[in-house]
Amino acid sequence: MIDARARLALLTTASLLASLPAAAQAVAEDAVTNDAEIVVSARRRDERLIDVPVAVTAFSQADLQKYQAVDLSGLQAAAPNLNLVQGRGSAASANIFIRGIGQPDALQTFDPAVGVYVDGVYLSRIQGALLNLFDVERIEVLRGPQGTLYGKNTTGGAISIVSRKPDLETFKAAGSAQYGSYNQVVLNGYMSAPLVGDKLALSLAGQWDKRDGLVTDPRTGREYNDRNSLTVRGILRAKPTEALEILVSGDYNRQRNALTLGYATAPLIQTDFALGARTLVPAAPYGAYDFKASTSFRGDEGQRLDHYGLNLTANWALTDTITLSSITAWRKLDPDLFIDIDATQAELGDVFVGIDQRQFSQELQLKWSGERFSGVVGLFYLNENIRSHQEAYADDLFAFAGAPISFTRFIDDVQNTKSYAAFGQATYKFTDRLSLTAGLRYTHEERSYDRVTTTASNLPTLNNLTFRFPGSLPAPLNLDNTAEFDAWTPSVTLAFKPDDNSQIYASASRGFKSGGFNGRANGLADLTQTVNGVSSIVTTFRPETVWTYEGGAKGSFADGRVYLSGTVFYSDFRDFQARVGGGSVAAFPVLNAGRLSIWGIELEATVKPVKNWNIRMTGGYLNARYDEFNDGRRAPTFSCNPTGAKVTCEPAFAPPLTFTIGSDYRIPVGDGAGITFGGDARFVDKHFLSVDNRAGLVEPGYWLANAYVRFDAEGGRWYLQGGVKNLTDRRYRTDGQEFSSVGNIQTVYFGDPRTWSAMVGFRF
Repeated sequence: MIDARARLALLTTASLLASLPAAAQAVAEDAVTNDAEIVVSARRRDERLIDVPVAVTAFSQADLQKYQAVDLSGLQAAAPNLNLVQGRGSAASANIFIRGIGQPDALQTFDPAVGVYVDGVYLSRIQGALLNLFDVERIEVLRGPQGTLYGKNTTGGAISIVSRKPDLETFKAAGSAQYGSYNQVVLNGYMSAPLVGDKLALSLAGQWDKRDGLVTDPRTGREYNDRNSLTVRGILRAKPTEALEILVSGDYNRQRNALTLGYATAPLIQTDFALGARTLVPAAPYGAYDFKASTSFRGDEGQRLDHYGLNLTANWALTDTITLSSITAWRKLDPDLFIDIDATQAELGDVFVGIDQRQFSQELQLKWSGERFSGVVGLFYLNENIRSHQEAYADDLFAFAGAPISFTRFIDDVQNTKSYAAFGQATYKFTDRLSLTAGLRYTHEERSYDRVTTTASNLPTLNNLTFRFPGSLPAPLNLDNTAEFDAWTPSVTLAFKPDDNSQIYASASRGFKSGGFNGRANGLADLTQTVNGVSSIVTTFRPETVWTYEGGAKGSFADGRVYLSGTVFYSDFRDFQARVGGGSVAAFPVLNAGRLSIWGIELEATVKPVKNWNIRMTGGYLNARYDEFNDGRRAPTFSCNPTGAKVTCEPAFAPPLTFTIGSDYRIPVGDGAGITFGGDARFVDKHFLSVDNRAGLVEPGYWLANAYVRFDAEGGRWYLQGGVKNLTDRRYRTDGQEFSSVGNIQTVYFGDPRTWSAMVGFRF
């Protein structure tokens, strides 16, 4: 049966397709200057968006200002089936799901399911991935598996951020200053200057973003959930010959924030070894959420992050049709994060996480472009090292006859990942209209992991408990700390172009996300799995794989004043990596939980009814369900198993409907100046925020409305803009923490309240 949401999506698709000729005719009657064609590099070469048989959405710098986006979270729901929010408990993490596929655990031993790339360089961690958007030329959101073109294989999709290159001939500069709610100040600056004729140029860009806290602790008056970020980037562009271009870039991001607090949605429980369990803090301790929450931290603890990297890209035109490219990158990520997971004055889930992550990557691409035959072949190498030190403070977790028992766990681990890949993709044009694209990737990954945890407590039975991975396991597992994973991931696309400005395509592609080790294992319970009543120790989790089949059509009409794109897809997703709530105290099993079936519909439309009026719309329908969820525990209080005791279970972070409609209208005021009125409304449907579908960790669905007004002076030399985000001051949930095996912790995080801003800027 097709549910009401699916029927609505199908009817909307049909009505848009049916109305397309009329819309094209209507706008064709108004002769206006064509907008610049959108160019993307989704297939590793510059192409018109209309010519790319891929489900991709592109955002220009102008689009980002219309969405009032300061960082990546400003694009939430702006592309079909995109769920992109600030990650739980951290001001700098990004939680990204595309088509219902992502990674719901932020731990560094899980790879992201959606790859984030900056100028072709893959970012291995979601920490530090909530990037500021200050010198962006465009952002491309690619939906579906990526691997035959991009450096790292991913199952959900990719977000590619392309920086502005320095101009070799013209001096350019831009800047803006913004002030808004909660004393937010955002300063942006950009400069590009030729240094040696048309051979060498340099660009420098920077952003400072500071805001007071949104959340107040009623017990102390302290403020949390603030912003304090400084980002700089420099790019040196050299073109010694017409055939050779070299880009050297360096970037640095510094964040110094207070805690990021959520809100408790379930009563927090203390285990008293003599009297049994008792409630420490009730659910929703301050009533309906109004940006109030407490913490047991004393106020000096916060969040520090330093993230920087170097990138050398060389493009060498060997002939008129063959280009060799090299992307060499080194990156370092150093977050020191205090996180109050329970978000109350109780000390149950208070942690410190210090990470030292370094990665080196090298990618080689050989691209060719012929009249009939074009493509790219490449090699990719990644070497990543992560060390972390964690401290978990839980002095309120245990008691004996009312007397408190101190408890702290110390964790040190190290992981090394080496990823090797060879990939290629080629397109053959049978005719000027019909083409076939085929790609293949081979990935080999080697991973090693070592971990030791110890405890400190004033209760002797809880003091100095030590678990080493793999040393504390029974033989022969006590020596097993390495794993290797391999995968072949093909893709094929058949595309037909009825004319130069439209395309129909069908594709099939396979995605792969590496397996690994349970980075929360503190004992054998975390590594023990029971299947059909038989228990065994499982030291690793397997890779995730997905086959995605899709058909799409896109067209540009009436001299570019109407653009319409539609996609239908089906994904067979297997071996989902799930960190589930434990059945015993402080147990954190990681399961290859089973199989998902995901199908959906995606729509994008832009229309220019008259010269100065733009309308844009995106919509996504998602039907995601578990075909299997193999959790051997099966107890109804914590199991998510459609074939076991709990029969209702939905994939997390997979809202059935996402929808955005935006519009802007420009009123000329003489001499090239103009006033623009614009805004957008976004809908995100009900979805769960935890794998186990906890009742409190669910977003029931929300609308957000944003609006702005902007004055551009003659020639766009300077401008003024004022805006309001979340006009109706809606309380909406973005992410959740589920650690129910530790005092029943179930914490939810909320998006920003209504905010306003005023900005002045210049460019020349």
